[in-house]
Amino acid sequence: MERFDPDRVAVRSAHFIGGQYVAGGAQTMDVRRPSDGRVYAGVPLADADLVDRAVQDAWRAWKTSNWARCAPRERARVLRRWADLIDADAQALAQLEAVGSTRPLRDAAAWDVPFTADGIRFFAEWADKIGGDIAPTRTDHLGMTIAEPYGVIAAIAPWNLPLVMASWKVAPALAAGNAVVLKPSEMTPFSVLRLAELAIEAGMPAGIFNIVQGDGQGAGAALCRHPRIAKVTFTGSTRSGAAIMAACAESGTKPVTLELGGKSPQVVFADAPDLERTVRTVARAITLNAGQVCVAGSRLIVQRAVADRVVERLVAVFAELRAGTTWDPEATLGPIIARREMDRIDGIVQRTIAAGGRLVAGGGPVDCGNDGAYYQPTILAGVDPAMDAVKSEIFGPVITVQAFDDEAEALALADHPDYGLAAGVHTADIGRALRLARGIEAGTVWINRYGRTADYVIPTGGYKRSGIGKDLGRQAYEANLRHKSVLVDFALED
Repeated sequence: MERFDPDRVAVRSAHFIGGQYVAGGAQTMDVRRPSDGRVYAGVPLADADLVDRAVQDAWRAWKTSNWARCAPRERARVLRRWADLIDADAQALAQLEAVGSTRPLRDAAAWDVPFTADGIRFFAEWADKIGGDIAPTRTDHLGMTIAEPYGVIAAIAPWNLPLVMASWKVAPALAAGNAVVLKPSEMTPFSVLRLAELAIEAGMPAGIFNIVQGDGQGAGAALCRHPRIAKVTFTGSTRSGAAIMAACAESGTKPVTLELGGKSPQVVFADAPDLERTVRTVARAITLNAGQVCVAGSRLIVQRAVADRVVERLVAVFAELRAGTTWDPEATLGPIIARREMDRIDGIVQRTIAAGGRLVAGGGPVDCGNDGAYYQPTILAGVDPAMDAVKSEIFGPVITVQAFDDEAEALALADHPDYGLAAGVHTADIGRALRLARGIEAGTVWINRYGRTADYVIPTGGYKRSGIGKDLGRQAYEANLRHKSVLVDFALED
């Protein structure tokens, strides 16, 4: 896809309730393009009254439409039509995604939009696959469990991959027969509005998929505490996840799915097949989306025998990257979401250096000739577990290096006291790979690779403070159903 003019991409600054765009909210917040720092729109911030309107509308739609009661294949047909419309609208969606987020147009067109559409298709196919079970009881009794939708589910999506993350939350909930009220990030609020429009065009009843705009303290908190919200699903920071759990508990307890922070290790053994390929995998795992992904492989743990060689090659691969706007087809490193986030990243780097860490590459902002925020791919060596860059989630293109001698030491270094979202293991020894996969406390372990592909059937989610529950896979669909037990006595009276 060629370069586009960001000033010609029109956005709708509104909420989406009952199948229509809705104005409202006492305040409006400026929204800046990460690529150049320019204000390009304002987003209305929903107050508690507007959140209540969106939730009540979704509740009415869920109770009065046929969405939850129809044959599951009917829901599946609507979802498949929705996915087809997303594919047909790929160019417009990719530009909407790129202009307001950190996602390069090239990646949004080739990955984000198709991944969103295919994910919806995946969950559509689960609509008639799980319905309940017959339980063994007396021969004159019938015992069964019935799977039913919750009702209205609140989905709170992050800014780093707006379309993809929204689809992870919305698609399984809708396929299971729920209504959804989505709150996108206030920093990337617009591309999902087009998704909602296309859902209506596909035949989804108005109100089944509503969107409210706003920040976490306002709209997000109001959603979590609303008595009509039966479940909350969220992707974001561990701190925000804890606040959501507390809000849900304060309002009558409700289940949550939380995909939270990570500090994921990439463990490289000396026998890793094709060391050059491994180095490029390691580099991509920390520079994809400029490191702004929860599963970013931010801790390189490398066997001492090849450590110098791996770091040398990693420096060279980092040097190949070129920072630039999301609409620049020559750029290979995108922006940081906001300047304050770049300053936070740099603060972690500088504190680590002051504590004794050694800067190997990068270590500061990149000037791209505009007001966007860009950060150099950075390598920090000579670190220990107490240093900020090793223990804290950075959410930027910064990787630390620690060396090990044997498998036991590698496993000890890979462990993190707080996080357990993902990990990578690179070795030609299948036994070692499986031992590490078993030994590392993480929700996902990749062997001789790093990162997701379009394997929707494989769930994602974390251990420890990295989250509760799963996105994707059968597990995500099942998490949007509750189960009712039914026992029937049909014995003849004596």
